[in-house]
Amino acid sequence: MTGQSLYHTYQRYRTLRTDRITALPILILMPHSACNCKCVMCDIWKDNKRVRQLTQEDIRPLLVSMKKLGTKQILMSGGEALMHAGFFDLCSLLREQDLRISLHSTGLLLKKHADRLLESVDDIIISLDGTPSVHDSIRNLPGAFALLREGVQLLKSKDPSFRITARSVIHKQNFRSWPGLIECAKEMGLDQVSFLPADTGSQAFNREITWDEQRQDEVAISRDELGELKSILDEIIIHSAGDFEDHFIAESPAKLMNIYHYYRALHGEGTFPYKKCNAPWVSAVIEPDGAVRPCFFHERIGNIRTQSLTEILNGAEGMKFRKELDMETNETCKRCVCFLNLPAGMNPASKS
Repeated sequence: MTGQSLYHTYQRYRTLRTDRITALPILILMPHSACNCKCVMCDIWKDNKRVRQLTQEDIRPLLVSMKKLGTKQILMSGGEALMHAGFFDLCSLLREQDLRISLHSTGLLLKKHADRLLESVDDIIISLDGTPSVHDSIRNLPGAFALLREGVQLLKSKDPSFRITARSVIHKQNFRSWPGLIECAKEMGLDQVSFLPADTGSQAFNREITWDEQRQDEVAISRDELGELKSILDEIIIHSAGDFEDHFIAESPAKLMNIYHYYRALHGEGTFPYKKCNAPWVSAVIEPDGAVRPCFFHERIGNIRTQSLTEILNGAEGMKFRKELDMETNETCKRCVCFLNLPAGMNPASKS
């Protein structure tokens, strides 16, 4: 281990043991507020007419904070980041700092930008909702699956080693096609697929207010469907044993079964699965209007257009948030579907 990496590891240990951020290995940027899908489990697209986006003028001061905090990994999320006309210019600025860049995308624009993507990002995480008809239905966009597959296969034809993985949200409208989803991911040529339950209870994903019970019921797997969900999971665990062994399915069988336990807990049958998470200590989220959140699901604590990222993270509000956060009792954390645990000695690239 070099002196520089040893120092960064020390700062990460220090951060995890205090309420002050002295190292921030991961930063999530949301360059563009709009999306090119209209997914049933997300409200981002409902605000497409009011476009907000990060600019080069936003990113340049960020580079100072990122260098100070030893940031290694950037996740470009959204909205759809590729809808930003200056997306590749933003990547160039970040590349100058030797930062690893991951892109989370709907996949609809991969084919159009294939060559520049291979030059500008290190890996891509696409959203995959099911077999072709199920995927298109959930995305509310005919032909979405075909566009996604064409983009993935074009990138793989140009560079077979380029890593493309999928993240799939499992909910009422796609859990029955789950085994077929896995087969589609293989046929498409993806390197890995991971799964999580749907978030129905937070104000993330551009929800101005928390969904009412009727809206939650449109997405969450119902109490009456829990037995069917369990049977499908049992089938996957038996018939996809090789996919767990070679990590094509990212989760272990036990972690995959937690999706069933999560939906049981939503209906008051047991507790939500335990999650070990240190996201507010190892990462931060910057939204298209410059707002900063300690993670996707908690409240804003500042804005990079009025303060530096370091000042925000270690300001009174940021420090108070981390000091008072008890993840075992906090309702947002207990119901969280997307968590992060990055030990001080782990390379953040291994979490992408």
